Amino acid sequence: MPNATSRVLTGWGRIAASRARVITAPTGVAVDRALADAGHRGIVARGLGRSYGDAAQNANGDVIDATAIDVPFDFDATTGLLRVGGGVSLDTIMRQVVPQGWFVPVTPGTRFVTIGGAFAADIHGKNHHCDGSFANHVNEITLHTPTGTHTVTPTSEPELFWETAGAMGLTGVITSATVQLLPIETSRLQVDTERTVDLDDLLDRMTEGDHRYRYSVAWVDCLAKGRALGRSVLTRGNHAPYDALAAPDRSDPLAFAPRTLASAPPWVPRGLLNRFTVRAFNEVWYRKAPRHHIAGLESIGAFFHPLDGVNNWNRLYGRPGFLQYQYVVPDSATATVRATLEQLAKRQCASFLAVLKRFGPENPGALSFPMPGWTLAIDLPATTNDLGVLLGDLDRLVVEAGGRTYLAKDSHLSPTTLRAMYPNLKNLEKIRDRVDPKRVLQSDLSRRLEL
Repeated sequence: MPNATSRVLTGWGRIAASRARVITAPTGVAVDRALADAGHRGIVARGLGRSYGDAAQNANGDVIDATAIDVPFDFDATTGLLRVGGGVSLDTIMRQVVPQGWFVPVTPGTRFVTIGGAFAADIHGKNHHCDGSFANHVNEITLHTPTGTHTVTPTSEPELFWETAGAMGLTGVITSATVQLLPIETSRLQVDTERTVDLDDLLDRMTEGDHRYRYSVAWVDCLAKGRALGRSVLTRGNHAPYDALAAPDRSDPLAFAPRTLASAPPWVPRGLLNRFTVRAFNEVWYRKAPRHHIAGLESIGAFFHPLDGVNNWNRLYGRPGFLQYQYVVPDSATATVRATLEQLAKRQCASFLAVLKRFGPENPGALSFPMPGWTLAIDLPATTNDLGVLLGDLDRLVVEAGGRTYLAKDSHLSPTTLRAMYPNLKNLEKIRDRVDPKRVLQSDLSRRLEL
């Protein structure tokens, strides 16, 4: 295979225990050749592997290592326009552009995702209610498909552009993207922090006040019940202006050098995270938060990516691991959020990470996740009693509310449930018939969901 090499990767976790041939293809020509030479199990691109599910796994098939794609880093510090390779991480980008007064338009809870993965999952952040998802800030992508290479913009090929956003790599391999960045004066955030007494208090504050903030997120105590059901810590913020900094910080207002502050040990006792330890953690986390603190200054890392400061934090769940379940339901479906928290509290589910955010308008792609409403993300230990039953119950609540779950974090949905949540899949199928009629692009997710 010219300009490409391959190696074998063993699948990790509970999703795939088989092997995939991982192909290093640094050029567009090499990517095209890999697509042409894919075996009967097909091929899919993989970035940094931060998807919680099986979207970038292809057991006994081929996987293109997107991080090896070599595209020059082209940044205009005057306009904030960035053209970069599909395998470049948000971390790499931020280290380059934040000191020059720019920030990525959308970031999830980790910096260690690639540009191609960000578009393929149409990622969202704490600012979706006002800025939309990642694809809304992309001007152009270079997409390699089994039938050819496309330079795709929202106006040149709108159907292909939007069906690629959220399609989890099933329309092609993104080798480059042009993204409009956000201007900032400092690398700090001005953050307002509030403790809410229950779910109603939280929903009211977010409904009434989120429009004043670019970023908003609430940590929710999933073990609280009764009158305290849904008690939360709500943090909302905006990029801090230069004048908000204290004198010592004004000498380097755009300083950005995030570090790993700790590392989880390679071996953690089974059952470390149980309802007793998580209940204690949740109590401390809730009580240590101020009742109401205005305009506290926080770094980009502390506000957006706290878990990136702990290397291998997932090890805290032990060898059985965990899954993350995230859904979105319409604004009117607050009863679904309440029913979810009631189920988790009743089952004493040991989840110490549960966050609630608001979403704004949706994108037209058939598999783009965000839609106007409430999105709740929950970490669920794999040792949770009757985990399959719980997931099925939550799926039914979401479908009944007219919502959907996030494929970048899914590892259990059935084809029938997927089609109930995403009713416009025919639009994606039409695009795939055009760019990949033989279904060369495959993954464990696509086979599981019969896509």
